[in-house]
Amino acid sequence: MEKEPLNVLIIGTGSAGLTAALYTARALLEPVVLEGLEPGGQLTLTTEIENYPGFVEGIGGAELMEIFKKQALRFGAKIIQGEAKNADVSSRPFTVEAGGEKLKAKTLIIATGASARMLGLDSEARLTGRGVSTCATCDGFFYRDKEICVVGGGDSAMEEAIFLTRFASKVTVIHRRDKLRASKIMQEKAFENPKIDFLWDTVVEDILGTEKLEALKLKNVKTGKIFDHKTDGFFLAIGHIPNTAFLKGQLELDEKGYIVTQPGRSATSFPGVFAAGDVKDPYYRQAITAAGSGCMAAIEAERFLESAEGH
Repeated sequence: MEKEPLNVLIIGTGSAGLTAALYTARALLEPVVLEGLEPGGQLTLTTEIENYPGFVEGIGGAELMEIFKKQALRFGAKIIQGEAKNADVSSRPFTVEAGGEKLKAKTLIIATGASARMLGLDSEARLTGRGVSTCATCDGFFYRDKEICVVGGGDSAMEEAIFLTRFASKVTVIHRRDKLRASKIMQEKAFENPKIDFLWDTVVEDILGTEKLEALKLKNVKTGKIFDHKTDGFFLAIGHIPNTAFLKGQLELDEKGYIVTQPGRSATSFPGVFAAGDVKDPYYRQAITAAGSGCMAAIEAERFLESAEGH
């Protein structure tokens, strides 16, 4: 006998997914949450969070996500392991393949986040949270009066570098070419900032340090010269990749691959499918905004199930 479709299937266990789980669980919808390859999402890469309301002394990213998880479980959410491989959102009930089985659901909340583009170095993962960061807004405060580096040449890299000058004594932008890809206005702002220096035609060969970041091994692509550059912090600003591959383009995405939602809503281009967190938000990318959009998606899913369309 075929199982009855789930009321709500949530994909992702970051702040968006777990908040959606909490709200739908409290609405007695018995949500099932699919935990993928990055349990807790991007936040688990942040050693200390000081700007999430309610934690005066700050809290570790992994610890905060564990609290979110326990709260959702308390109200009856069910969390299962497995990476979403394929999804069919062309008709209801929706189906998602994970862990060798097909899950069917009346509504789907996609909260798979966006992964920071990395350089692909072994040392990157080891030193993330120990001097290596992918989020200036999250971690800039820890680098007061320090000398730090940013890699990248686009608008996001310039935004990060400019933001970091609020804290750091010096910010060095490392770029593989001899000119930036960033918009003219962002370039001008960066060039005019006395705290920002540029290392042109340079790539990062390795990140040095055992317990924490100590220096970068750099290479000039024109001369071939390899040299070490001491630094207190290293910020990756080469973009993010929204985790939407499993959807195979079935929903409307923007030019960067982020899920398009209705203005001010979490509803996607297909009724009954909702998106929350960084998978639909390339602008804010904060734990609190992701949590807020998880709440929105949960409320919209609940109302959809109550509507004539949801039956």
